[in-house]
Amino acid sequence: MERVAALGLDIGKKRVGVAGCDGTGLIATGLTTIIRSSFVADIAQFKAIVKERNIKILVAGLPYTMAGELGFQAQQVQKYAQKLGIALDLPLEYIDERCTSLEAEEFLKAKKQFSSWDKGAIDREAAAIILQQWLDRRRRVNTVVLGETR
Repeated sequence: MERVAALGLDIGKKRVGVAGCDGTGLIATGLTTIIRSSFVADIAQFKAIVKERNIKILVAGLPYTMAGELGFQAQQVQKYAQKLGIALDLPLEYIDERCTSLEAEEFLKAKKQFSSWDKGAIDREAAAIILQQWLDRRRRVNTVVLGETR
């Protein structure tokens, strides 16, 4: 089985939540939150993560509007994600991230780990949800391609 080395990203104006997955591609976990400053500083932090985890692909959440359209925020995310992919020389895929921050907040509240002061925890958890959705979709597609529909 091929090792899965993906990085999930919840890209915001101030922070980027970052998630990784186990090598089997089954479980996504929040890793860190990068506080955006300059693009050069951001890239330095991402390069360290990419090298340490031997990352092969970036998966960015794309914040479609509730009507399913690409609004201003989604366009800003695309610009940043594309620059990031180019700078890191990695392929980039997008996943619909509508409501992931709300879902992340609810998850942290349920685990009694929610703090309105720790926005980074929400960003990390949202990145994990984004990456988990991508992993699940990838697994379903591979299952159908291999003729093992369940």
